[in-house]
Amino acid sequence: MRELSGKVAVVTGAASGIGRAMAVRFAAEGMSLMLADVDPGGLAETAAMAGEGRVLTQITDVSDASAVQHLAARSFGEFGAVHVLCNNAGVFQGGHMWTRTPEDFAWTLGVNLWGVLHGVNAFVRRMIEQDTEGHIVNTVSVAGLFAAPYMAGYSVSKHAAFAASLSLAQDLALTGAKLRVTALCPGAVRTGINRSERVRPADLMVGRTRDDYDAQGIIDAVLENGLAPEDVAGMVVRAIHEERFLLLTHPGYAKGLRDQVDALLAGGLPQLPDYE
Repeated sequence: MRELSGKVAVVTGAASGIGRAMAVRFAAEGMSLMLADVDPGGLAETAAMAGEGRVLTQITDVSDASAVQHLAARSFGEFGAVHVLCNNAGVFQGGHMWTRTPEDFAWTLGVNLWGVLHGVNAFVRRMIEQDTEGHIVNTVSVAGLFAAPYMAGYSVSKHAAFAASLSLAQDLALTGAKLRVTALCPGAVRTGINRSERVRPADLMVGRTRDDYDAQGIIDAVLENGLAPEDVAGMVVRAIHEERFLLLTHPGYAKGLRDQVDALLAGGLPQLPDYE
């Protein structure tokens, strides 16, 4: 998909971080925007940062299928088409596998996996039917490729989001659709995902454990020296132009993937790459 100017992009999780950076970059490319998030204040700030083009916002909990259907209906109703869909909303929950509660998994899977699935269900059929070039960007994470300690719920949800992205891309290729998919797998990026508790629903709130706090401390340190979200947004635009499926934000992860495959084929437990 070479030309973005004059096209329409939908971005979830647009109130901060990578979602905000993508929205601002897409606006600079001349795109109209539908921006969604659960944070009304942050969403309004992103809309203001996106400039004077056509920008609409909608409060949307991506774990709620009906809310995402409403987002899709409004997007197509207001703009007539959607050319780029960024299923970007995500939350982080740390800790060991055996300390995670059903509420922890319900929250992380609800946003990180079901947010992608709801987006695909609500938008992709209509994007196919409009019979134009288009692109779906699913923000996965490097945690969707490497399962690290202290990241049980997050890694499970992101591995599933990667599988959903790969399945979607294979289905679209098989049916000859004009849509392409990018699985965005960022490593350390200076976002607020390490403070996701601020948007956790009250009915899924549970007491935090020592290992959860330990995980947050590790993530805090890693993110402090991470990439700027704006750099990732630039990579996303290039991936759309190049129709690239897997987008790794740090070069060291390519070797990590090769080493992981070799270890698994040998029947061993893979060593983790350096988290960048």
